[in-house]
Amino acid sequence: MRVLIAPDSFGDTLTSVEAAAAIAAGWRRARPDDDLVPAPQSDGGPGFVDVLSVRGGRVHAATVSGPLGAPVVARWLHLGDVAYLESAQACGLHLLGRAPDPQTAVAAHSTGVGELVAAAADAGAGTVVVGLGGSGCTDGGRGLVGALGGTVDAAGLAAARDRLCGIRLIAATDVENPLLGPSGAAAVFGPQKGADPDALDLLERRNTDWARTLDAVAPRPVSGRAGAGAAGGIGAALLALGADRRSGAEVVADLTGQDALLSAADLVITGEGRFDHQSLGGKVAVAVARAARRQGTAVLVLAGQVAVDPADPDVAVLGLRGLHSVAEHAGGVQIALDDAARSLAALAETVAGRW
Repeated sequence: MRVLIAPDSFGDTLTSVEAAAAIAAGWRRARPDDDLVPAPQSDGGPGFVDVLSVRGGRVHAATVSGPLGAPVVARWLHLGDVAYLESAQACGLHLLGRAPDPQTAVAAHSTGVGELVAAAADAGAGTVVVGLGGSGCTDGGRGLVGALGGTVDAAGLAAARDRLCGIRLIAATDVENPLLGPSGAAAVFGPQKGADPDALDLLERRNTDWARTLDAVAPRPVSGRAGAGAAGGIGAALLALGADRRSGAEVVADLTGQDALLSAADLVITGEGRFDHQSLGGKVAVAVARAARRQGTAVLVLAGQVAVDPADPDVAVLGLRGLHSVAEHAGGVQIALDDAARSLAALAETVAGRW
């Protein structure tokens, strides 16, 4: 049997490359004769550049402002005329240097992402694709605009648009959330970035004020558009600068030839750190499952944690042949996290043995 192994990263514990290797190792122990094809994926969040760099091109390193101001080294890919950037490399949650809390939630910014866009533009890229996801900020992209335009206001937005004139921008988003409201950047993602109720209220008020500026400058209002809330609202700023929005998972799928891989497989195994209702908004596991269903290929999902009911209509429509939790198999979340690769491999071995 030909098995395509196409997971996303598992949070901060395993990159998509490491997750694919762990699944393959476990599966092979139970079914050594299967033909295993690793195909790590990304939705625009952590791992976006690593996954795409296997296609060739040149990986550059740039020193930019991290989410709290300390310099960080971020890598980006120049492939042909296209630059692929990863917001998590400049303002990722993992770059805070400490556990997220209300202070970091309010202070974190996207300045480094703007500096990465500037580096790609200065290098002559005709198209700049910004992978969005895994950020530690909820600043609505104000830092990005300040880095590109000098000021965080309508004048700064105009200056940023002038600086990027002639360059096609693409916001490769991992979610479809708008900037504001109960399904917006602060309300949905703020708590996982350390925000308490007071911080959430402040972030929402800041972004509401900023949205007025974005919507006034953009050719059409952007704050309510799908993907505007991606990466703490960086999506909204990019849309205001004229970016087209695409699913990050689809960008990776197109560049890596995912459809051809799926059509040649008998089974595809995908997964991510937590399979929940956010997954249904454009995360890798669901994108892969939908693509496999179109090809008529069976799909298994192995996730660090599963927080949805398989009978939920939005899950059932995916036609999964199995939805399995590493934490449940290992006997607890912390046990699974302590040796993530071994725990994921053990689950893969068990599932393979029952296939």
